[in-house]
Amino acid sequence: MLKKIKVTDARLGIYLHDICGKWIEHPFWIKQFQLTKQKDLDKLTNSGLKEIWIDTSKGIDIVVSVAGNSKPSEPEPPEPRPDKQPKETAPVAKKSDPHVSLQEELVVAKKLHAKTKNAVIAIFNELRMGNVFETEVAEQLVDEINKSVARNGDALLSLIRLKNADEYTYLHSVAVCVLMIALGKQLGLEDNMLKQVGIAGLLHDIGKVRIPSEVLNKPGKLTDDEFDLVKTHSLRGWEILKESSGISEQALDVCLHHHERVDGNGYPDKLSGEALTLFARMGAVCDVYDAITSDRCYKKGWEPAESIRKMASWKEGHFDEAVFHAFVKTIGIYPNGTLLKLESGRLGVVIEQSKKKLTTPFIKVFFSIRSNAHIPVEIIDLSKSQDRVASVEQPLQWGFDLDKFRDIVGPH
Repeated sequence: MLKKIKVTDARLGIYLHDICGKWIEHPFWIKQFQLTKQKDLDKLTNSGLKEIWIDTSKGIDIVVSVAGNSKPSEPEPPEPRPDKQPKETAPVAKKSDPHVSLQEELVVAKKLHAKTKNAVIAIFNELRMGNVFETEVAEQLVDEINKSVARNGDALLSLIRLKNADEYTYLHSVAVCVLMIALGKQLGLEDNMLKQVGIAGLLHDIGKVRIPSEVLNKPGKLTDDEFDLVKTHSLRGWEILKESSGISEQALDVCLHHHERVDGNGYPDKLSGEALTLFARMGAVCDVYDAITSDRCYKKGWEPAESIRKMASWKEGHFDEAVFHAFVKTIGIYPNGTLLKLESGRLGVVIEQSKKKLTTPFIKVFFSIRSNAHIPVEIIDLSKSQDRVASVEQPLQWGFDLDKFRDIVGPH
């Protein structure tokens, strides 16, 4: 039986059926599951939400007394339903690195970003020459990226858009790795699972080494035959990784299936529904987001907020809904790099997400609309400011050259 209760009445053992509120306020990545962990109960009670729906046929009932005190109608919560748990389970997380400021982590992140790009270039070159790459290199890089994201994920997330069309193939792999790790943390993945999704992101496009560069970097529209050739990169990549030692099933899966869709209209196997693993669903979202926000040889990238809006508007079945919602929570309604106009008449770029609310990020203000001039840079935490977001803006509409704009407002 479905029953609405107050969030303050929630107890371990209830089966969460729905949350009364907007999906962006939902503190979990899956909609329906049994609440068995204290950390999840704490997350729910601290979410600011007021009411939830529970299913008493799948979990304990909650009896609310006249005085307002609540208690479960069963002494012990039932065992978790295995069909509602993620297929990939993770061990208990070890103590994570302490959180540091954005500016402090950017010093490390910049070096790591460049180091990872050079490593990906080296891996691609080795494979082009017919050599087998060392998986230990990828594992070490992913460990460093994982630690950086744990200290302050906004640092690397601020850097992944800083790439030109010539570097796209390599830095796209770096970006998807960072996005996969950040999304994995949002989804509650830990330790080895988090490492494997990072490796999967780093190597997901490895098959492009088998695609002729004149086709891969063609500035104009591809012919049908050329597009069919490009689409083989996922299978070719899977074949390459299959021959390499130490590659996990998760990395193989993402490499082969990151272009699949929930509705079955993807490639190469046209998988759909439950046939798609959590990792493949994550890879699909992260791959598309970085691709459409990046400058390519044939087009300029969309701005981050515009990309999120367009991805959300695509017909149902393109992405896994729960994974996409978790992704938006990871990078924000206004992702890092978004140009915003404030009610005060100033322009600023998003540099860091707020832990309090998706709609109140940290922004770097640098331009006054009223005086039509640059102003001294100021960092504003919108969650503590009286100023509010008026609109999302396009840099080109304000006469900002995109490359110069990114230099001016980019992290430093």
